Amino acid sequence: MPAANASNPRKILITCALPYANGYIHLGHLVEYLQADFWTRFQQMRGNECTYICADDTHGTPIMVKARELGITPEALIAKSFEEHSKDFADFQIKFAHYGSTNSQENRELCEYFYGKMKDGGHTRTQAIKQLYCEFDKMFLPDRFVKGTCPKCKAPDQYGDSCDVCGSTYAPSDMKDVHCSLCGNTPVLKDSESIFFKLNDFKKYLEEWIPKHTSSDISKKMLEWFNEDLKDLDISRDEPYFGFAIPGTNNKKFFYVWVDAPMGYVSTTAQWAKAQGKTLKDIWEDPTREIYHFIGKDIARFHTIFWPAFLKAAEVRSPNGVFVHGHLMVNGEKMSKSKGTFIAARTYLNHLNPEYLRYYYSTKLNSTVDDIDLSLEDFVSRVNSDLVGKITNLGSRGGQMLKKKMDGQMSTPDTDGLKLIESSQKRSETIAAHFEARDFGKALNEIRAIADEANKYFDEKAPWKTLDTDPAGTKQVITTTLNVFRMLAIYLKPILPEYTAKVAKLLGEKDYQWSDINTILSHRPINDYEHLATRIDPEKVKAMVEESRKVNEEIQAAKKPLVKAMNTSASAAGSSTATGTTKPEQAPAKAAEIEFADFEKVELRVGQVIEAEEIKEADKLLRLKVDIGQGEVRQIIAGIKAAYKPEQLLGRKLLVCVNLKPRKMKFGMSEGMVLAAGNGGSDLFVLSPDKGAQVGQRVK
Repeated sequence: MPAANASNPRKILITCALPYANGYIHLGHLVEYLQADFWTRFQQMRGNECTYICADDTHGTPIMVKARELGITPEALIAKSFEEHSKDFADFQIKFAHYGSTNSQENRELCEYFYGKMKDGGHTRTQAIKQLYCEFDKMFLPDRFVKGTCPKCKAPDQYGDSCDVCGSTYAPSDMKDVHCSLCGNTPVLKDSESIFFKLNDFKKYLEEWIPKHTSSDISKKMLEWFNEDLKDLDISRDEPYFGFAIPGTNNKKFFYVWVDAPMGYVSTTAQWAKAQGKTLKDIWEDPTREIYHFIGKDIARFHTIFWPAFLKAAEVRSPNGVFVHGHLMVNGEKMSKSKGTFIAARTYLNHLNPEYLRYYYSTKLNSTVDDIDLSLEDFVSRVNSDLVGKITNLGSRGGQMLKKKMDGQMSTPDTDGLKLIESSQKRSETIAAHFEARDFGKALNEIRAIADEANKYFDEKAPWKTLDTDPAGTKQVITTTLNVFRMLAIYLKPILPEYTAKVAKLLGEKDYQWSDINTILSHRPINDYEHLATRIDPEKVKAMVEESRKVNEEIQAAKKPLVKAMNTSASAAGSSTATGTTKPEQAPAKAAEIEFADFEKVELRVGQVIEAEEIKEADKLLRLKVDIGQGEVRQIIAGIKAAYKPEQLLGRKLLVCVNLKPRKMKFGMSEGMVLAAGNGGSDLFVLSPDKGAQVGQRVK
């Protein structure tokens, strides 16, 4: 990245993935928005012009369906979402230069411009394809709105594009027992002419672009797609659909949401530029301005393959870099609604100070795609011991002692204190380099080290003992302590902006810039100490988790009568439909009773994972080597990649079905089955025996 100096500040524009308007902001989302906020505020402190842009992603079938369920218009739904998202971000102290919406005139015009350039360049084609159509809901069904039995492994209740059990991918029409996930009725195949973007036209360009604009690990992963021709992307969707109509289709075809969503980066920039009295070209096409996207690894392919190709086709500049981060784990596991660890931003705010999460995330975040773990126990410990016990304590003890026990006037640091201050100042560029590289955890390590040294100095000098015997020396110690505390606050400003503003008020100063580290305060009055941070009560964390669990239970419970009502409506409508394909609603079939002898046929044992690796060619599969006792090791291919990383399973005892007929799969022979509970995908939990169970023991 270019270096900056006071006479030549950098111009930077950054964006984050656009949150979808059909859901709330949760703690997983905040990993990205806080990371970008930290980086923006740091750049601004360094004197650079850094503009942070974001918007709501507002189009697609889920928006249309949700609005229909609620009996409101899609516009009303996205307006409500915009209000809620904006408030959540503001309350977490995330400061956007502009927050917009993809449902804007600017975005419509941009989509049409891009499409026109694609067509003019010969990069589109049309093709008639067969798609599943629900005659009850009167709509073509996206893959995620189709469920059925996997055509490969026969697993029931799988989505229409891939199986969470065996990892196979397929066309929805290949499934058995196919039904619409909205109404439960059987869809029919119907012809539809789709518009495709010829992605392979940009294969050579992308092969050169990706390594220059992404990290080595992301580049390597994305280039795996280039071992064969790139498949054309269907950029159209059929009516009914909430989105922008594609020109020339008589409002029958609409832009796929992954076309108009990334356009939101540019159109929202256009809105911000207009408010500044500038044009989009002044900002986006300025060759001296750096542009960066912050995104999660789950959408890396869209941002590093599709989006750069769209930009190239439209002859619009691409970003300088795409910064990709990992996912959030909670207590070492995927966020779980049943356990209450899938926590909404607002649920957190109902119980805890947002600055505590900002601080904790900063200790974990780095520039890699590794997942970060929000350990709730560690969260309480770090905030209480570091932010409150080490950092805030310096300002509290020093500020209150000087104001209440003395005359409230700083003097000068003593000799030892001056050495401490100078040592803290010398860390400035090291900390800045970590912030620049987005290695926030390393920056916090340096900041905590300064706090440790300052507390050691304060405790060794023990100014509370010398108030009466050596007031001048005592004041020097307090002056040193407040100077170091001030520097800690300046270093923490990108992380804790409101906290730092209170420190500036205490010391009678203006808003801090990074260069203020070089100043040493002396012979000046301070103001009354204002509360900065208090220790977290662990009971508040428990209450937050419990509220989250209850909220998610209520959401799931609310869905059940809705589905039942829709099924009932479908049943009632069945006799009057033209095709007569709908069937009366039937109660879910109760599993047939079996004899104990039948159960005895299933051999379940305690196994232990001795090897685990991901199958890189498969999105959902892990290859496990499991010791099932008596010296026997089985290879099991399990569809749990979305829920577990290989290292999480190493050494873990699991329950295994060992007499399941071996199955030859594309990636090898699977010789058993790991038992798990859940709905599939990331909502999956392997079953483990209680303590004391030994490898090879049979489950009875």
